[in-house]
Amino acid sequence: MRKLQLDELALFARVAELGSLSAVARERDVPVSQVSRTLVRLEKACGARLVQRSTHSLSLTDEGHTFLAYSRRAVETMEELEGEFALRSGGPSGRVRVACSTVIAQYQLVPSLPLLAQRHPEVQVDLQVTDRLMDMAREGIDIAIRTVTTLPETVVARQVGTLGRGLYASPAYAKAHGLPARPEELARHRLVTNSEVTVLNAWPFRVDGEPVVVPARGAWFANDTGMIANMVVQGLGIGRLTTLVGDVLVGEGRLVPVLAEFVELQPVPVYAVTAGTRQRLPKIKACLDFWQEWFGR
Repeated sequence: MRKLQLDELALFARVAELGSLSAVARERDVPVSQVSRTLVRLEKACGARLVQRSTHSLSLTDEGHTFLAYSRRAVETMEELEGEFALRSGGPSGRVRVACSTVIAQYQLVPSLPLLAQRHPEVQVDLQVTDRLMDMAREGIDIAIRTVTTLPETVVARQVGTLGRGLYASPAYAKAHGLPARPEELARHRLVTNSEVTVLNAWPFRVDGEPVVVPARGAWFANDTGMIANMVVQGLGIGRLTTLVGDVLVGEGRLVPVLAEFVELQPVPVYAVTAGTRQRLPKIKACLDFWQEWFGR
């Protein structure tokens, strides 16, 4: 076992996470046979079967789960060691894979990257942009920007900001159609709604001290939050956007708030989520510290 190489341990961890030899081969751009030979070599060194393979599935044996835990620990320790020496030689460095929604990427993370590059020029950010919730281990995500209420024990979450949702329209729409004075007047306006997450189309208000929910009947629809924001900016109608986006665009003069005195923002915390001990890696810690400051603005 002492002759095993660190890269072999990293390969085994990815086999366990992806559940497929072919997926690991594609990720590494090597033949499947090479991945299979490495797995055989690991099993021979351990003197035990680590993986149960069938035609359509792959699962770890009890020995495989034990080997996986030690493999991950070894890989993480080496990454920490590399990070420590990188700091001594000039600061954090390396590639950081970050998962976030389209709208957060477009209006928050991308605008933050020039300043991040000034502070940490050797850190490279790989944005994985999607509205779906990604499996961090399976898809190799270092940091996920999420609004969640429950998290598995295997991850660490740091709150970087707060997200509410308000109503917005473009100045051009306001000039052409006017703006509603009360929530019930929304029925006379063109609305932009979400065709994917329909729960976001129940627009909450507080009227005369009482909670009121108005079902938004869309004239325009999109299944992507970033596209909804773009449609509102283009003057197609009134839309419900996260305040992390809407308030930025109001500050730029591209949007105006709608029914602000009635809207229930329903704020929720925004977390930067990392897997296990990876938050201690200098390149990841540098990004976490920076984005906590950025969102705090």
